[in-house]
Amino acid sequence: MLLELHVKNLALIEQVDMELGEGLNILTGETGAGKSIIIGSVNLALGQKAPKDIIRNGAQYAYVELIFSIDEAKQKELEKLEIFPDENGLLVISRKIMPTRSISRINDETVTAAKLRQVTGLLIDIHGQHEHQSLLHSSKHLEILDIFAKSRTRLLKNQVADTYQQYKALKAALEKSGGDQESRKREMDFLRFEIDEIEAAGIIEGEEETLAEQYKKYANGQKILESLSAAYQAIEMDGIGQALRQVNEVSSYDAHLQGIVDQLYDAEAILNDILHAIDAYREEMVFDEEEMAQTEQRLDLIHHIQSKYGATAGQIEKTLEEKKKRLQQLENYDEYRAQTEKEYQQACQQLEKLCGALSEKRQQAAAELTRQIGGGLKDLNFLDVAFSMEFRRLDHFTALGYDEAEFMISTNPGEPGRPLGMVASGGELSRIMLAIKTVLADSDAVPTLIFDEIDTGISGRTAQKVSEKLAIISRSHQVICITHLPQIASMADCHYEIAKSADGKKTTTRIRALDGEAMVEELARLLGGAEITDAVRQNAREMKELAERQKRK
Repeated sequence: MLLELHVKNLALIEQVDMELGEGLNILTGETGAGKSIIIGSVNLALGQKAPKDIIRNGAQYAYVELIFSIDEAKQKELEKLEIFPDENGLLVISRKIMPTRSISRINDETVTAAKLRQVTGLLIDIHGQHEHQSLLHSSKHLEILDIFAKSRTRLLKNQVADTYQQYKALKAALEKSGGDQESRKREMDFLRFEIDEIEAAGIIEGEEETLAEQYKKYANGQKILESLSAAYQAIEMDGIGQALRQVNEVSSYDAHLQGIVDQLYDAEAILNDILHAIDAYREEMVFDEEEMAQTEQRLDLIHHIQSKYGATAGQIEKTLEEKKKRLQQLENYDEYRAQTEKEYQQACQQLEKLCGALSEKRQQAAAELTRQIGGGLKDLNFLDVAFSMEFRRLDHFTALGYDEAEFMISTNPGEPGRPLGMVASGGELSRIMLAIKTVLADSDAVPTLIFDEIDTGISGRTAQKVSEKLAIISRSHQVICITHLPQIASMADCHYEIAKSADGKKTTTRIRALDGEAMVEELARLLGGAEITDAVRQNAREMKELAERQKRK
C-alpha cells in the first residue's frame, strides 16, 4: 500500500509530508484549498505529463515522492520487471520536474516512462473523471469482464493470444509468398547475392573489436614511440641513482636513514624494470603499412556487412539463416505455398474453436458480473435498474478473441436496455464505476485505489450508499478518496484536512491528519457550512458513531 506522500514546490504546495493508513483514507477541505493538487501530484509521480506552470512560483523544480510497502505477492510480480524493494519491503517512486525536463526514479534508479507505468500499474489505480468517462467506450467493458473472469478465462486467453500470433504470421507469409514467377526469380537472385556476400565476408565473433584495437595502435604508432622515448629520457634524467648514492653515504650517521636507502633501492629497481620494458616494446613494435592497409580494408568490409545485415556476428548469422530459409521456400515454391496454406487453415480452425470457447466462458461470467453490478447499483440508489451485457462478434480475429461486448442499462421499468454511454450522466457513471470496483474488489490485485470526484452529482441517501460501498472496498484495499460530502467523510479510517493559507505574499496548501474530535469538527464544517453550532457538532458526532457501527457490520 501507499505509506507516504511527499510533495515539494508543486503549484500551491510549498512542502507537504503525508502518512497514509490502511482502509479508507478521506481528504476534505474548502473549495480551492488544493485537494485536486494532491491527486495531481500522485498522477505526476506515476508519469502523467506535467503542465508548464506546475512548478511553484520562485522555485527551481517540483518534486513528488511516493513510498510503497510491498507484500510478497507483489514482490514476485515486480521481480519479473527487474524491480526490487529494499530490505524493509519498501519501494520509493519519485519524480523531479524542472522547467525543461523531468526525471523519474524507482529506488534512486532512473527509469523510462514506459517502465514507470508498468510498475505503478501494479501498485495504484486512480479513478477520476477521466476513468469514469472510460465507461463510455465498449472496449473498457470487455476489459472489466476479463478482470472479473480471469480465473476462468486466463488459460484460454493465453491460448487465443498464442494461436493468434501463429495465425497472423502464417497470413503474412501467404501474402508475402504471392506474386508472379518473374518477381520470385528476381527475389531468389537477390537472396543468392546476399547469402554469397555474407558467407564470403566470414565475420567471426569479436573480430571487429580485435581489429579496431589493432588499427588504433597502427594509426597512432608514431605518437606511441615519441611518448615512450620522452618517458625514457625523463626517467634517466631524474637521477634516482645519484639520489641513492648521496643518501647512502650519510646513512651510517643515522640508522633511520636506512629506510630511505631501502626505498630508493626499490625505486631504482622499479625504474630500471620500466626502462627495460620500454626498450623491449620499442624493439618489438614494427610499423607495417601494408598490414595497416589490410586491417583498414577488413574493418571497412565488416562495417559494410554490419550496416546491411546486423550489428553483431550473431545477428549477421541469424540474418543469413533467415535468407537461406527464404531462398529454400522460393526454390520449392509450390510445396511451400501448399504447406503454408494448410497450416494457415489449421490455425484458422484452431483459433475459431478457441475464440468460441472463450466467448462462451465470457458470456457465462457476464451473466454473473452484471447480476452483481445490478445489485450494487440498487444499493447505490438506482432503484429500478436493469443491467446486462450485449455481445457481438467482430468480423476478424484479434489477440483477445472475436468478442465485442458492451454494458447495457435501463433505469426505468419497461424500458429496453440501451448502451451505457447513451444513458448515464457523469454522476451516474461515477456510481456505476464504484459498483464495478466493489464487485471486482476480490479480483483486482492493485492494492491502492484512489477515487476523485466519486461524489459528483449525488447527495442524501445516495451519498450514504456510496460511503458504504467505499467502506466495503476498503476492507480488501487501501482506498484514498477526496470528497466534500459528510456521509462519505464519516466513514474514514484516516481523515486529512486540506487547507489553504495566505500571508499577503504567498499562498500555501497544507495537510493535517485529524484525530477523533478533529474528525467530528471537520464533519460539522461539511454539514454546517459557514456557521457551526453545537447542534451541528452533535449531528456530526452522531454521524461518525453511526458510520463506525456500519463499518463493524
